[in-house]
Amino acid sequence: MNRDPLQHALVESPRSDALQRPLHDLRISVIDRCNFRCPYCMPEDQYAHDHVFLAKDERLRFEEIERIARAFVALGVRKLRLTGGEPLLRRELPALVRILAQIPQVEDLALTTNGVLLPRFAQALRDAGLKRLTVSLDSLDADTYHKLSGGRGHVDDVLAGIAAAEAAGFTQIKLNCVVMRGVNDQQTPDLVERFRGSGHIVRFIEYMDVGTLNGWRPDYVVPSAELIGRISARWPLQPLQRNYGGEVAQRYAFEDGAGEIGFISSVSQPFCGDCSRARLSADGKLYTCLFAQTGFDLREPLRAGASDTELQKLIATRWAQRADRYSEQRAQLRARGGDKVEMFAIGG
Repeated sequence: MNRDPLQHALVESPRSDALQRPLHDLRISVIDRCNFRCPYCMPEDQYAHDHVFLAKDERLRFEEIERIARAFVALGVRKLRLTGGEPLLRRELPALVRILAQIPQVEDLALTTNGVLLPRFAQALRDAGLKRLTVSLDSLDADTYHKLSGGRGHVDDVLAGIAAAEAAGFTQIKLNCVVMRGVNDQQTPDLVERFRGSGHIVRFIEYMDVGTLNGWRPDYVVPSAELIGRISARWPLQPLQRNYGGEVAQRYAFEDGAGEIGFISSVSQPFCGDCSRARLSADGKLYTCLFAQTGFDLREPLRAGASDTELQKLIATRWAQRADRYSEQRAQLRARGGDKVEMFAIGG
């Protein structure tokens, strides 16, 4: 069988950016809407009641997501993660999972969700081929959780979602907690105690200055080192090796064998140096950093009839130009100002 020489070159040669970081992970935002208004992502008081979200025809269709995903996979991506907004607000999401799970080279297919819709979708997602789940859970305290969901969520609904995911066969669910000083940092031991020994992994995330609307201040950040000290004083920890290059979480095991926890320290210990993630927004823009100001449009050439090889070339060219390292340059880049893409548009 004859092969397109350009196709062959793109598939066989590794994709590295300007700082020699490989392309390995793709986060796919399927919708910009969310049923929560978390203050660190989509604060209610920063959005007008007539805020216009993407119309249906502005969002990528499932077949378009598949084509773009296959182009990324041809360039070396092996991990796909579906995000939002809240991805389970996208109708028929299990159908997309089934499509992406059939791409042979994909080694890991995951979903990040706030969890409240999992009782409805967990089994269908598992049956469709979803391998892993990450659930956002910022507190077990009902009042704090309600506040951190923008007054729209209830912690019991999330716990019911986790139970539904367990019943569907999901093991070792990752539970992400964004830690904010004076808001929920004193409640972090509750999460540790609840899920120690469950097989699930709680991960504590430093509060980041994503987007321009979340009112980020450095004094709200609880450095991971401080949190590790607090937790290990009660439950001794020992560090673990990373599972793979580019893993963002520092992993620790409980010395008594009750599982592990993780810490994501983008503010105090930037990990830009080996970041291998690309992000695709729901309207088809490629972002090469969580803190990017602009994206590269893939929807327009896709809908204009670009071939698979042409899509791969567009992506490879943009990735080769990538030199983002925002977390390492946070102070000087914040001083310059300028709006950044909001997290609800491209996932965390």
